[in-house]
Amino acid sequence: MNGLAVSEAGERAAVPVLFLHGIGSSRSTFALQFAHVGRNRWCVAPDAPGYGDSDDNPAIVATDDYGAAIVDLLDQLEVRAADLVGVSWGGVIAARLAATHPERVARLVLADSTRGSAVDPARAAAMRARPGALASDGAAAFSQARSHRLLSPAAPSELVAAVAADMAAAIRLPGYAQAANAMARTDNTELFAMIGCPTLVIVGEHDVVCPPAEAAILTEHIHGASLVTIPDAGHLSNRENPIAFNRALDTFWADHPLAGGVG
Repeated sequence: MNGLAVSEAGERAAVPVLFLHGIGSSRSTFALQFAHVGRNRWCVAPDAPGYGDSDDNPAIVATDDYGAAIVDLLDQLEVRAADLVGVSWGGVIAARLAATHPERVARLVLADSTRGSAVDPARAAAMRARPGALASDGAAAFSQARSHRLLSPAAPSELVAAVAADMAAAIRLPGYAQAANAMARTDNTELFAMIGCPTLVIVGEHDVVCPPAEAAILTEHIHGASLVTIPDAGHLSNRENPIAFNRALDTFWADHPLAGGVG
């Protein structure tokens, strides 16, 4: 759809749950959410432009361009509004979409996410340096070097290896460079006040990429947002502790029901 590779689970309904992956990931990262949430909800997850099985898109420049691709996807699915679950970079995109296209977002979950790399010059510079490292090291070595930071110190070696393999299969140039450069220019802080939908912020207890202190800032700036910490998990809390992560989703949606009885 619109050059995007999309996975779906569950029965089609008026309000799907749309999952947006992180900058080093793909739609496959949500397999354990699909298995749980898909029993009762329509789940949709795209690979971002230039990632995984999605087409490259040379027109992508800014974070809002990724949001526009999601709006196009919703139009093609004939969906007026969706629940968004954005992990890390996916949360950055989801937050901007909730602020700038509020009619398209029913409820918002920002998991292990951030305001954007532009909040700190050193962070932005590090983000801009990533594509060069990918080009010089290759996807396999680049992913292996980063994978351990995405999980807690106690994560089993099998999971670390799986995360590295999934990242290597998902990322490539120029798509990764487009995403990294967009992130380096993004600071969502002022947009958070424009988010009016129910919002849940999730963070892994041991996340060192988007740590609990960053999650607290997001929660503070988004009116009415709640915060859940996932124990025994790092940055990819949805993969490392999926039971607690999925429970947080279930509780949030139950506490904020939509009109028409959608949970």
